[in-house]
Amino acid sequence: MEEKLPKIYSTKAILGFSIFLSTLFGGVLLFQNLIDINKKKEAYTVLGISILITVITILIVNVPDEPKSSLAYLCGIAGGSFLSYYFVPKYFPNEELYPKKAIWKPLIIGAVIVVFFVTLMIYSASHENY
Repeated sequence: MEEKLPKIYSTKAILGFSIFLSTLFGGVLLFQNLIDINKKKEAYTVLGISILITVITILIVNVPDEPKSSLAYLCGIAGGSFLSYYFVPKYFPNEELYPKKAIWKPLIIGAVIVVFFVTLMIYSASHENY
């Protein structure tokens, strides 16, 4: 009898969320994939690396006197590529055989987080003017 493979987030989903939200977000998707195949130690390693890359990204983006969002995208591409093209093939060598999870849930969560932070920035900026 053939073993039924669990659904996972695709390489493209991990890369896309890493670029447009953060490497941490892409790392959480990969973390969930690894948890779903019972690789907890590897999952926490990937999560730790994702957090480290996100902290490095924050430092790189905020070091210049005038932070540039293009640096955040470049770091997202680098971090997401590392997750997608190093870790995914390492732990899912036959990734194409796994059914894919829909990205709606992480997309909605990401949108809520972005709206929250944008609202917070607008609110704090409007209070600085008083």
